This record gives sequence, C-alpha cells and structure tokens, in this order.
Amino acid sequence: MIRPLLLALPLLALAACKDERAEIPQPVTMTAEAVGHFCQMNMLEHPGPMAQVFLDGLPYPLFFSQVRDAVAYQRMPEQSHMIRIIYVSDMGAPDASWEDPGADNWTLAAEAYYVAGSDVVGGMQAPEIVPFATRAAAEAFAARHGGEVLRLAEIPDALVLAPVEFEADIGAEDDADFEDRLRALSGGEG
Repeated sequence: MIRPLLLALPLLALAACKDERAEIPQPVTMTAEAVGHFCQMNMLEHPGPMAQVFLDGLPYPLFFSQVRDAVAYQRMPEQSHMIRIIYVSDMGAPDASWEDPGADNWTLAAEAYYVAGSDVVGGMQAPEIVPFATRAAAEAFAARHGGEVLRLAEIPDALVLAPVEFEADIGAEDDADFEDRLRALSGGEG
C-alpha cells in the first residue's frame, strides 16, 4: 500500500504545479472601460506602452498609462494585495505603434527587455521605459532613439520612483502662484 502511494505523490505534485500555472491570469484586452490606476483616464487615449498588474484576490487588473508607473507601483512597499503578474505592451509587435500600442500586444514584464533613457516620453508625458518581447527589437529601438537595454530587475529605482520635473513646473512665477493659492485656501492674507 505504501509503494503505490509513494509513486502517486510525484504525480500529485506535478498536477498541483500545472493547476497553479493555469491559475495565472491572462492579459486583458484593453477597451474603453480600462482606466489608468493613477490618472483615472481612459487608457485608449494615451500613446506609448502601457501595463496591467494583476493582484491576488482581485479579478481584474490595474491598468497603468505608462510602464514606468507600473514598475514604480511594483517597487512601492505599501501594497494592499500581493502582485500576481504584470504584463506590459510589446512595442516590437508587428501592429504596435507609438500612437496605438495595441489592445492585445502584451508580454510578461519579467521576461521583457526595456529601453531606458531614450528620447521618447510615455502617455503621461514623463520619460518612459519602453518594453519589448525580444532583445533584438529593444536593441533596434535603442539604436534609433538612444537609451540602454535592460531587464526589469536592472532598471534603477531612480528611473521610476524619482519625481519628474517638467519645464513648465520650473520658475519663480510657479512658486508665487502656489503660495497665493495656498494662502487663499487657508484663509490667510499673507
């Protein structure tokens, strides 16, 4: 009786592994109902690569208007749920363009190649890390737009967690305007 049980254990373990892999959520087709997690804007209105993040216990992914934002979300310590899997736009897909990265051009974030430091900006006008399913496509993009080809774990935190300074945000007139609005909100005269 013990011998058949010992033979059955490896089969049960293999079946459990297959069941666990089958439970990994597949990427969702992007539709007009998809809104960015941070910006709450319609994803289809943004150019450039995007991401979707599946969390444990939640049936639908969080969408991100920029891959940079999804990587930042992944690296932030204060998550309400564990991240199951992340998909990013494959900008090397045959039908992908910067204006329309495709509703179904997804690749696993952990397996993608990223171009960091290129001359392009993402859907929220911040510097973007551009994902590709193949190294060759990433290298071809980097040759045209500059930047360095990296894997997900190699992307420096400073590229995704540091604030982005826009030229319009720079200047003393912005500081004065901010101070005036702050005084008005607090009811103060000056």
